[in-house]
Amino acid sequence: MPEIHLLNQSTIDKIAAGEVVERPLSVVKELTENAIDAGAGAVTVEIKDGGISFIRVTDNGCGIDKEQVKKAFLRHATSKITSIEDLSHVASLGFRGEALSSIAAVAQVELITKTENELTGVRFSIAGGKEDEFEEIGAPNGTTFLIRNLFFNTPVRKKFLKQPQTEGGYVADMMEHLALSHPQISIKFIQNGRLRFHTSGNGNLKEVIYRIYGKDTTDALIPFEAKGNGFSVTGFLGKPEINRANRNFETYFVNGRYVKNDILTKAVEEGYRAFLMQHKFPFCVLHFQMEPAEIDVNVHPAKMEIRLIHGSELYDEISGAVRERLRDVELIPGVRFEEKEKIKSVASRRETVPEPFEERRAAMLKVSIPESDMSESVRPESRTPAVMEEAAVYKAKMTGNRIIGNENGGNFHGNEGIRANIIKAGEHILVEKPAQLNLFEDKFLSADAKEDYKILGQIFDTYWLVAFRDRLLIIDQHAAHEKVKYERMVKELEEKKISSQMLNPPVIVTLTGKEEEILREYLDYFVQMGFEIEEFGASSYAIRSMPADLYGCNEKEFFSGLLDELAVQPAGSACVGTGEVILQKLASMACKAAVKGNNALKTQEAAALIDELLTLENPYHCPHGRPTIISMSKYELEKKFKRII
Repeated sequence: MPEIHLLNQSTIDKIAAGEVVERPLSVVKELTENAIDAGAGAVTVEIKDGGISFIRVTDNGCGIDKEQVKKAFLRHATSKITSIEDLSHVASLGFRGEALSSIAAVAQVELITKTENELTGVRFSIAGGKEDEFEEIGAPNGTTFLIRNLFFNTPVRKKFLKQPQTEGGYVADMMEHLALSHPQISIKFIQNGRLRFHTSGNGNLKEVIYRIYGKDTTDALIPFEAKGNGFSVTGFLGKPEINRANRNFETYFVNGRYVKNDILTKAVEEGYRAFLMQHKFPFCVLHFQMEPAEIDVNVHPAKMEIRLIHGSELYDEISGAVRERLRDVELIPGVRFEEKEKIKSVASRRETVPEPFEERRAAMLKVSIPESDMSESVRPESRTPAVMEEAAVYKAKMTGNRIIGNENGGNFHGNEGIRANIIKAGEHILVEKPAQLNLFEDKFLSADAKEDYKILGQIFDTYWLVAFRDRLLIIDQHAAHEKVKYERMVKELEEKKISSQMLNPPVIVTLTGKEEEILREYLDYFVQMGFEIEEFGASSYAIRSMPADLYGCNEKEFFSGLLDELAVQPAGSACVGTGEVILQKLASMACKAAVKGNNALKTQEAAALIDELLTLENPYHCPHGRPTIISMSKYELEKKFKRII
């Protein structure tokens, strides 16, 4: 029988830390939330190597009393609650009292803090849960945390971290949400020595959206405000035209806390349902205010998931409010940011942002701070009459097609429900429903068949009618063009003969932190595809050229959609290095550049399209599985016109 052991305190702390500190993102989240709870009006965050080697969080909040510093690093030590009853109305972002203890158990931590009433501050260092130094020093009001070498004493945990650029993308995404959640707080984020963004803290949510998502998104915002039973909501809805391919751009805050909740998500998406295509998702930034007693934030250690007590009522009210607001979208004038306002807000924020204290102290002491680098079918003519009859009856039963008759013009005995009509002697025909072309018949799409087809014309500006021997073929011009472009791109990629088209003027896109990290990770593959992309400053990028086969599409929408796809389903480890996944994604999105329905084409253009289809191995489906061609036999047409009875 195994013996029961009592774990030592170090092991207990490391296990507990695993519930709170999963990656650098967790550390930054906990420390910035603590800064906000401390009443900070400005927060500066700097990371290096994705936060694995270095994290610095500086605030100008109330600080920590000298006598309370060591106590703050004990497990379940918190100033946010005092008893279980307090959990029913938690108003602060943090309240568990696990953050500092968990971080100190798996990293080298240095704290510099000073309260307003004290003349001097203190510096306290702790590593792996063991206290190192505690000294009195001169310091400005507020708190600075320095976190170095995360998981230095738990290598098993460290090896499960992703690449620094990926971890940095997680932190950047979180920092953007932090800025959106508290527009009244100046947020400064530095990554590998580069300023990513800096908000003014003037309380203008739209300005924060502008700094993170850029001008195009900001110009398509709809102010939104609603009140209901037990809640109020303010923020912005994106016009349907800026829809995205995933839910990453749906941002919800409840009482200042960034949350993920199915009820809120589904309610907003239901409000958009009549305005968006299937599998498209809206852009929105919404701030909800609810009574703390109506929600449960103590669901998960990360405090990102919440439970709503009156979820069904909220769903109906929110979806209805969103739907009604979108119906009035044409009444909302476009709002543009003026350059003067931008310059003014930048100048006004400089004095309020706390600069990292220990950098200035090290400079005065001339001490350098280390940095890290950062199967063939049998034709009817070859069958015997008995085989033909049996096969035809079976197929009719299975497919719902009708059997018209046998070679003697009689009925098939013993098969109730199958109608026999008198037709020409010697013919035995199975009338088919309009069906997709069969690859085992004489192929229409072959070089030998080119002389036998005749283009009759276009209907509904979408479908082309082509006569081919005893069939009428109907071609979807969009699906056909999409297939042609897809096959052409795949072939060029395989042969490394991709061609580019210069864009003049270049297309400027503003990326979020997560999108920027995705672009950097797959930049080599974008270059292979024929893209030329360069930095344009302030998280903006200039697309100077793109694959020639994609020229003419909405370049900005195409590029954003591609980044969305990669964010949801990135290249797997088995494909990293070959670029197979991203290349397939780019090729499959050839539909963006294909001619659309309701576009009139000239006969010469349709002929050129069909001629190119002749060169494909399998032209019968578009890359998404839809048929490119359906056919109707001459017999079926004659039957419909009662020429055959």
